[in-house]
Parts: sequence; C-alpha cells; structure tokens
Amino acid sequence: MLAPGDVIIDGGNSYYKDGIARAEKLRNYGIHFLDSGTSGGIWGLEIGYCLMLGGEEEIFKYLEPVFKTLAPPDGYLYCGSHGAGHYVKMVHNGIEYGMLQAYGEGFEILKKSQFNLKLNDIAKVWTHGSVVRSWLLDLLAGAMEKDPALSSIKGYVEESGEGRWTVEEAINLKVNAPVIALSLFNRYRSQEGEAFSDKVIAALRHEFGGHAVERV
Repeated sequence: MLAPGDVIIDGGNSYYKDGIARAEKLRNYGIHFLDSGTSGGIWGLEIGYCLMLGGEEEIFKYLEPVFKTLAPPDGYLYCGSHGAGHYVKMVHNGIEYGMLQAYGEGFEILKKSQFNLKLNDIAKVWTHGSVVRSWLLDLLAGAMEKDPALSSIKGYVEESGEGRWTVEEAINLKVNAPVIALSLFNRYRSQEGEAFSDKVIAALRHEFGGHAVERV
C-alpha cells in the first residue's frame, strides 16, 4: 500500500533502537520514517498530549502542521535523527517511574504513622501550592477521593518496558541512576507481594494511563 516518498509515523512508545532499524530498512524502499514519542495517557484527548519526534528534519518540517494541530501549544519537539523521539520518551518514562515510587513511599509512611491521617485530604491539600504538586498528585487525590484506602485494588505494578530500557541505557552510558533503577526493581518486587506504596503506584498508573489494575 506504500510507495516511494510516503511517510510512516510510529506514534507508539517503541524501543528507540527498533526505530533506527526500521528507518534504515524503509530507506531502501524510498519510504520515510518518523518516530514520535507520545505522553498524555488516556487524558490526551481531553487535555492534550506532547509529542517528541525523531527522523529526517525536512520530513518533520513537511508534517509539522499535523503535529501543531495534534499537540497543545508548545507541546511538540523535533528531537533529532531517527530514534531520538522514542529515546526522549524512554527517559521521560524512566523519570515517571521514579516520581511514582516517591509518591508511593511517602504515602505509605503517612499511612503507617502514629497519627490517624486522612491520606486523601493530604493529597488534596498538597495540590494547592506545595513544592511536590504535580498532575500526578492531582490524579492521586482524585483516586483517593473515590477510594481513600485504595482497598479495591491490589498493589501489583506492571513494568511496560520503558523504565527497563532507561536503566539499560544508564548502564551503557555509565550514568548513576539509582532512583530509576530501584523504582524498576520495586515493580518486580510488587508482583510477589504488595505494600501500600504499590497500591498508590498502581492507582496512579490506572488514573493517567488507563493501565489495568488487579482488583481485590
């Protein structure tokens, strides 16, 4: 169905090395390739999603009106040659792993404290001006509003690949990335036995990405 001069856009969050290989293979047929890392989860249609693009710059410029239409203002970026878009999204998700882990651990400490703390109220108040406020915290406050103890879900957290790829890249580049690495390993541990921090992470992944949760 394709002809020389056509363009394939991989809008999934694929492994960046696969994107480089696919671009090389398609070049033999005269077909162009762009890799587009996409972030926004299941809320993308409602509030917008950002795009990170890699490939030939002239092809990016040719299709830029498409990306400008799809993304919110200033919500797309040409990152570089083939694979760059998916590479940037890979590291984005590695950072996401660490942020989710920090929220999970913090709320588990609050839950186990000597005080009878209302975690949903804490999550809510932190969304108003605190240093740790974020869209993820907004989503956590929403999840806890519906289920304050997160009692309806299991603390089973899947690992979808991007965090593992980020850790592998950190090893290859000899970059010290203990937070991201430990957050990845904790996901493996969550699949053997749960803690409240795992429930927080599972709930957040469901809220922003629609990722399946295991129900109690």
